[in-house]
Amino acid sequence: MASTAEIPLVGGAADGQTVTVELDPNGRPPLTHHHLGDGGLAEAEIYELETVGADRWRYCWRGPAV
Repeated sequence: MASTAEIPLVGGAADGQTVTVELDPNGRPPLTHHHLGDGGLAEAEIYELETVGADRWRYCWRGPAV
């Protein structure tokens, strides 16, 4: 079974929410998260991974995906 982590989203429409992501074999989460808006892909936003400490991360808003 793969390991997971809950990572907070910072900025954008999803600010304050968290996402559960699967960690890779090295214990790292994906570099980006595409958060879908109410309109699906048309309102998706890109969040980029930032390290905030040992085994602690957050996804920071970078802008709309489209």
